[in-house]
Amino acid sequence: MCFVDLEKAFNHVPRGILWEVLWEYGDRGPLLRAVPSLYNRSRSLVRVASCKSDLFPVHVGLRQGCPLSPVLFIVFMDRISRRSQRLERVRFGDHRISSLIFADDVVLLAPSSLDLQHALGHFAAECEAAGMRVSTSKSEAMVLDRKKVACTLQVGGEVLPQVEEFKYLGVLFTSEGRMDREIDRRLGAAAAVMRSMYRSVVVKKELSRKAKLSIYQSIYVPTLTYGHEL
Repeated sequence: MCFVDLEKAFNHVPRGILWEVLWEYGDRGPLLRAVPSLYNRSRSLVRVASCKSDLFPVHVGLRQGCPLSPVLFIVFMDRISRRSQRLERVRFGDHRISSLIFADDVVLLAPSSLDLQHALGHFAAECEAAGMRVSTSKSEAMVLDRKKVACTLQVGGEVLPQVEEFKYLGVLFTSEGRMDREIDRRLGAAAAVMRSMYRSVVVKKELSRKAKLSIYQSIYVPTLTYGHEL
């Protein structure tokens, strides 16, 4: 597998290409006119201490803090993903998949290093065509095998580092496929939460049992069980 990092993903989305993607996906008429109108007068400035530069137009990137931006980015990345899926997929139960994408966190999967290199090449090419770029310094390769297996992946002539473990979406994955260390991390994090809650919640007489159980279920349990579906 290859954990792919995109350079300044949200800030590098070419808006013209994004509008093309929305049109291609059937977003036409008033809605297609409304979304670009949010960006028609995008301006920014640079501030150093108390000094400010003049306002200048911004033609790339998505609006920070806008609730629509994550949706636009998902649609933008979906076309890149669909166009780059051309090779053998990995079987997971009854499903075959070639990539996992959550916002700009991308994992490419393939049954062999050769297939993975092809998949990475196609993905990087589609990113370039869409105005994005794979960060070779932050992208990493990992082989799921109990034995150490070399996997040399390249992007633009640069070799990606191969690692024995990687934290993806807050979950620690290891090349051996074991979850022992991640379970220990979850137990440690949950224990830390319980220690912090002891005086402020557990022994707090002012709180009812119902309130304590509600806090326990909303803070402690999610910390302990995060990623347990894996």
